[in-house]
Amino acid sequence: MSSHREAPEIAKDPVADSSDLYAFVSPDKRDTVTLIANYVPLQLPSGGPNFFEFGDDVRYEIHIDNDGDGRPDVTYRFEFTTEITNPNSFLYNTGPIDSLDSENWNRRQFYSLTRVADGREHRLAHKLPCPPCNVGPLSTPKYADLVRQATFSLSTGERVFAGQRADGFFVDLGAIFDLGTLRPFQQLHVAGKKIFKAEGEPVNATDRMNVHSIAVQVPLERVRRRANRYGVGDRSSVIGVWTSASRRQVRVLGDRGGADTATGPFTQVSRLGNPLFNEVIVPMSKKDLWNSLPPSEDKRFAQFVEQPELAALLPALYPDVFPNLDKLTKAKKPRADLVAILLTGVPAGLIDGFTNATGEVQADMLRLNTAIPPAKRPDRFGVLGGDLAGFPNGRRVGDDVVSVALRAIAGVTVPLVDKTFRPDAAAAAVTPGLSAADVTAPFLGNFPYLGTPYDGFNNPSAAS
Repeated sequence: MSSHREAPEIAKDPVADSSDLYAFVSPDKRDTVTLIANYVPLQLPSGGPNFFEFGDDVRYEIHIDNDGDGRPDVTYRFEFTTEITNPNSFLYNTGPIDSLDSENWNRRQFYSLTRVADGREHRLAHKLPCPPCNVGPLSTPKYADLVRQATFSLSTGERVFAGQRADGFFVDLGAIFDLGTLRPFQQLHVAGKKIFKAEGEPVNATDRMNVHSIAVQVPLERVRRRANRYGVGDRSSVIGVWTSASRRQVRVLGDRGGADTATGPFTQVSRLGNPLFNEVIVPMSKKDLWNSLPPSEDKRFAQFVEQPELAALLPALYPDVFPNLDKLTKAKKPRADLVAILLTGVPAGLIDGFTNATGEVQADMLRLNTAIPPAKRPDRFGVLGGDLAGFPNGRRVGDDVVSVALRAIAGVTVPLVDKTFRPDAAAAAVTPGLSAADVTAPFLGNFPYLGTPYDGFNNPSAAS
């Protein structure tokens, strides 16, 4: 998955597990950038009576680097508190929740939002309410109204939301982790010859699951560094984005049911920039280390980007399908194309009218050229599909990041840096076979863009 359960330790701590990150110039408000970070992955919608929520003991942050050093220049920090209305009830709600201050809602969450810039903290908002989880038609009959009530426009120009959303990530997880099976790919014909026998239709493993999202829409001038120009070719137009979750270093369990206490400085336990980076690039023995480090330390992992394990597995799993990739991998030639895409940004001149380079510091961040306007007709393959406003130029909610990443690893992007390399015929067709159309909850056309979370009453998984 993008970053769901991607490392051994964070898999034990889903409340702090960052699962997806999005960064894009807002299509309906082009003078802003929208940043969305998802946490608490793989939520069963019917998971009551203790429905999912953010952690009061977790510090959630979205970071922006605007000078290319892999360190945050601007940070938006979300910190949560939970209040119980009726301590004598076991129920999440005792009647319909028709407003954020409904007396029927027994367990409410609030958050503060702090902006950190130039080493200074500025509290933008305090005790903003989250909406409840989408319990069902009787408990939350007008859920969209609750979301509108929980979406706030701040005096400083930001728009903010924190709460449950439908998971918009689509992937045939069961097939991919069953030795790299790509179900639709097995039906392809290359050079007039059928590759493999079909093995059934792809399945979106994360469909009808929910997440918890922190989302902020920010005026461009509040994320870019100051400059005289913000053209497509100007370094000042490019920002790097990642999210992190941190916990206190020491936790003391309460005695005989007493409250736990946490103390000490905050330490990072999770982070995410590019989708799939820790998932399929970083080896198992180093995944927990990667989660604890800032992007500025990612040169430690450059070797795994230069020679990704999956690039060697594809020829082995699909004999005679990737002969050129096989030769490239066996030659142990560093993959400069993947280093550019994932660690430094794509320099000017490789793709006409495009760059999102941030400099020489190797850092895993979503790099977004904010001078590139949103596409009138977005292509789900982003830059590979000729749509320069899509992944890996940031990431929009509908981008097919799994197919783009697989095709890049299969060698489609190598000619950007090595004109002598000819990608295999199958490389441009590699895909798990899913798209945004396979997400049951439709994406929204405005903030917060991710769809309405699934409710437990109408979700088929509730009956299983």
